[in-house]
Amino acid sequence: MSEKKLSGKVIVVSGGTKGVGRAASEEFARQGARVVIGGRDEESALKSIRVMHTYGSDGIFVHTDLERVEDCRTLFRKGWEAFGRIDGFFNYAGITPVSPLDTCDETTFDSVMDINFKACFFCCQEAIRYMRLSGGGSIVLTGSAHAWGGQKDRAAYACSKGVLLTLMEHISHNYACEHIRCNYLTLGWTPTEGEVSLRRSQGMTEAELRKQASGILPMGRMLERTDYLEALVYMMSDASQMMTGSTFRITAGEYI
Repeated sequence: MSEKKLSGKVIVVSGGTKGVGRAASEEFARQGARVVIGGRDEESALKSIRVMHTYGSDGIFVHTDLERVEDCRTLFRKGWEAFGRIDGFFNYAGITPVSPLDTCDETTFDSVMDINFKACFFCCQEAIRYMRLSGGGSIVLTGSAHAWGGQKDRAAYACSKGVLLTLMEHISHNYACEHIRCNYLTLGWTPTEGEVSLRRSQGMTEAELRKQASGILPMGRMLERTDYLEALVYMMSDASQMMTGSTFRITAGEYI
């Protein structure tokens, strides 16, 4: 049996009940980590925890409303109380509404910034607090090709992903001396629940979405959740202990 790459580690995942966050939570456990799942879908989280048990690992679910800073703090506090350390944080949670600059309303803007940036900022604050007590750790922020300008109908989202790039640089420059590292994983066009739901609201089926994307992406297909897992395990593992301040792109060749 191959050695598990994350044995002994405790990893917090925000948005761990959906999409890439859920797939990553289960893969972290398969590689030996105990996982703290933050989100709102308890049923989904409990299914993942049952999967974790089959791997001989464990996890807990912490109901988390990312528009409440106190919930961000509770997510990490409960992880610490359950497992006694925090070694990793994968910030996956986010929303991607249609938001062109010339028509985006204040409510949409505030929601995007509260969930995509403010919650991440305060989750990182907590991650650093507990990683100091654990001897260091790895923070991975979910990025997007939209961070480099973005498509016209994603202005608020693009800005939120751009500011996360700055946050990653800030953490990597200022906390490396405490063995806390931070990297930015640029995800590509992926048919997550949120993406498929958005496209359906616009009258497009998942099959039509996939066909459209295959004609746009240079590598000819959308990204699947599994395409990111080895990179995420690497960035959470000791194999990447000298890697910080990096932008890691897995986008099927997409550069917006």
